[in-house]
Amino acid sequence: MFEQIDKKKQVLDQKRPFPPHTLKSIREHLIVNWTYHSNAIEGNTLTLSETKVALEGITIGGKTIHEHLEVINHKEAIVYVEEIVGRQEPLSEWQIKSIHRLILKGIHDEDAGIYRKENVLISGARHIPPDAMQVPSQMEQFIAWYQAEGQRLHPVSRAAMVHSDFVKIHPFIDGNGRTARLLLNFELMKNGYPPIVIEKEERANYYSALDEAHTTGDNEPFIHLVSSILNRTFDLYLKLV
Repeated sequence: MFEQIDKKKQVLDQKRPFPPHTLKSIREHLIVNWTYHSNAIEGNTLTLSETKVALEGITIGGKTIHEHLEVINHKEAIVYVEEIVGRQEPLSEWQIKSIHRLILKGIHDEDAGIYRKENVLISGARHIPPDAMQVPSQMEQFIAWYQAEGQRLHPVSRAAMVHSDFVKIHPFIDGNGRTARLLLNFELMKNGYPPIVIEKEERANYYSALDEAHTTGDNEPFIHLVSSILNRTFDLYLKLV
């Protein structure tokens, strides 16, 4: 599948620069969809159209401030990821904490950008995250893996592994899923691939593939899921440009 994806990337790259209005509409569509689906996977009840309205600064009746902040924060985190991609900054613990800080801003300020100091369970998963005491050292090892062995992987495989390994550690009390999906796209975008949206309808397969990776060490189902969505994303972009 990587060969198929890279052929499509080559075709898309040849079409650059994209028409300005097409580029603008793609970005607006991406921000709304990415924000809606990433939050919906975590239980946010705003619909796609309500998410769009909330991003425009309008309050939705009957919805909590918490849910509105999740939408606004997620957009800010996307913009931040775009900026660090533009500056070609490397993945680091500082960047991860900065992304997470934006995700929880105004929601759980005391936990924003701070590694958890408590043990946690992941609802519905067989995998049990490491003891809180192990989080700092495991995050150091995660970055060391990324800088060494990780660089020998195909960029799509590396992006999927960044997401999977990060979630396995589950370094924060809350916001790990949203942060992981931002890190996945950070890695894709940095390597010239379009960001992908894991849709809430794919949640069961998504969680199952992650739990398989975390309990058996078999990362192929999750890498395949990411590759399939990226393949689909390329088809959409190629149709538009």
